[in-house]
Amino acid sequence: MRRKTVVRTGLSALLLVGTWATAGLAPASAAAPDSASTSMSASAPASAAKKAPASEGLLTAMQKDFGLTKSEAVARLAAEKTATAIETKAERAAGAAYGGSWFSAADNSLTVALTDGKKAAAVRATGATVKLVKHSERALDATMKRIDALSAPAGVSSWRVDPKTNRVVVNVLASERGDKAVAGFVAKAEKAGPVTVVETTQAPTTFAAGTVGGDPYYTGNVRCSIGFSVHGGFVTAGHCGPRGQSVRGWDNSAIGNFQGSSFPGNDYAWVNVANGWWTVPVVLGWGTVSDQLVRGSNEAPIGASICRSGSTTRWHCGNVLGKNETVNYAQGAVHQMTKTSVCAEGGDSGGSFISGDQAQGVTSGGWGNCSGGGETWYQPINEILNTYGLTLHTA
Repeated sequence: MRRKTVVRTGLSALLLVGTWATAGLAPASAAAPDSASTSMSASAPASAAKKAPASEGLLTAMQKDFGLTKSEAVARLAAEKTATAIETKAERAAGAAYGGSWFSAADNSLTVALTDGKKAAAVRATGATVKLVKHSERALDATMKRIDALSAPAGVSSWRVDPKTNRVVVNVLASERGDKAVAGFVAKAEKAGPVTVVETTQAPTTFAAGTVGGDPYYTGNVRCSIGFSVHGGFVTAGHCGPRGQSVRGWDNSAIGNFQGSSFPGNDYAWVNVANGWWTVPVVLGWGTVSDQLVRGSNEAPIGASICRSGSTTRWHCGNVLGKNETVNYAQGAVHQMTKTSVCAEGGDSGGSFISGDQAQGVTSGGWGNCSGGGETWYQPINEILNTYGLTLHTA
């Protein structure tokens, strides 16, 4: 009973503080249970975090989930930070010849796909390696848009741009491959541009859940997780509630209302913070690790490590597997999602995905669980901020 009480106290402090009932990728050093609820109320942790490449909690999580030593985890984070900076410069140097990029943890390199060999020298000068391909990212995105315009049957689970294969990958359920509607969709997709069809055994679902005591916020009888603080509120998943829906905290007190919500098509929303609640640029450590400051929203490349925190499964880490993926839920398709190898379960919806100290997005859905493994998609944070004109609360 003591453990439960401490966790609830920590959560109430977090929610009163603001916008992040489902912290993100960067846990800090493990805190004693009795101090877990107030670790971000003082300035000392913030100044300490600025001196370190990452929190001790994040390094511990990476060692556990990736099988790394501490020094290897530190080196990987440094390499990923460098790759993120290189990616922006390389895309600019490539111009219209840009075909996408991905990070490799095997040699800490960022590879950029190019359709024009004349651009190779300029791209290599940024620090990236180069792979010549046939199709530009612009051409692959156009293929995605043509496929997005189609009506997808339930047997088609998702489709995305894959820069490594330089094609759009369409995932279909193996059990439904012979279905007439699925075959018809695939035939139309293949006419839309360079497409590869891959069979899968799992169908995606969202990660909302029924009401359970001691969790971040409720909309009606649904429990979801708070994502990142923005000035005036927080962002979360759109399938957790429609515009105007009231939001309650774990103690049943009013937080605010959904000011904007989109699902399907997109899966994002934002909630205003009122009634004595306020925001801070932090993600929750859940009493297992201390809390982590959020300092920006630079987008991590494919292949980079990433972690997620939600109100059900707390901290889990994995890698970015793909971007610009359309996920075909039972409720309808959601576009421009990022796919990860991180697991999640019911109630984790809306929670934070973070890479280092950079916000990445809010949890949407996936397949599997955190016992047997699975994959998860998130809606990128910068799209949410731009759509609603919000400003991320940063340290």
